[in-house]
Amino acid sequence: METDGILVYAIVRAGARLPRGTKGVGGGDVVLRAVGGGTTAVVVGDAPAQVRARRRDLLAHQDLLMGLAERGPVLPMRFGVMAPDEETLLRRLAAEESSHVANLKRLAGHVELNVKAMPAEDGLAALLSEDAKVRQLREEIRRRPGYEASVRLGEAVVAGLFRRAAEAGRGVLGALTPLARATAPGPEVRGCALNVSFLVRRAVAERFRTRVQRLAHLHRDHAELRVSGPLPCYSFVDARTSAALTGGS
Repeated sequence: METDGILVYAIVRAGARLPRGTKGVGGGDVVLRAVGGGTTAVVVGDAPAQVRARRRDLLAHQDLLMGLAERGPVLPMRFGVMAPDEETLLRRLAAEESSHVANLKRLAGHVELNVKAMPAEDGLAALLSEDAKVRQLREEIRRRPGYEASVRLGEAVVAGLFRRAAEAGRGVLGALTPLARATAPGPEVRGCALNVSFLVRRAVAERFRTRVQRLAHLHRDHAELRVSGPLPCYSFVDARTSAALTGGS
């Protein structure tokens, strides 16, 4: 298979065994291996000529990381992290070994769960009962229908639903944080009032998900909650970790 550099999947402890039956990005003919010379190692595989974020390869990447995490602590790399060759990679790994060891210790036994809060799809009735401004605008449209009045009402409804979702999100964040060792805000997502990842002990993950379900019911008129995970601890690995391996800034 034609290759173009090395794909970097994760940093693990030296001697970590790869999960049996897992495949790398690019298909079944990719040979995965753990390389290293000290107390840490890097899980790598030859990269295909073109690395694309196709669903099959994204799932292969994540499945490998989850399999590694079941065997020990992992510093996961996001999809598509590349290194030019093993020699360069090993040199960079050794230069940051003490930092990697400390981070592996910090993440041992933990997983990531992500929680998002969006405005409730069926929240209009509750909004109308609680928001005098929205009720007033609706009455104005009934008396004097018109384009501008409809626009104002639509904007007020969207803003009101988002505001209520954000308020619920703050309550959800406060209720979930005690179950986590750390939290990390996620990137801004359109229409999303809350996007936060939680670093949670693996043994607490199911309890965490149950808590989210209860909160979803409690706040159902204000927000729709979605929980993803357990996931590899992407959000709790400093971007400088992958940069140190690959020479990025």
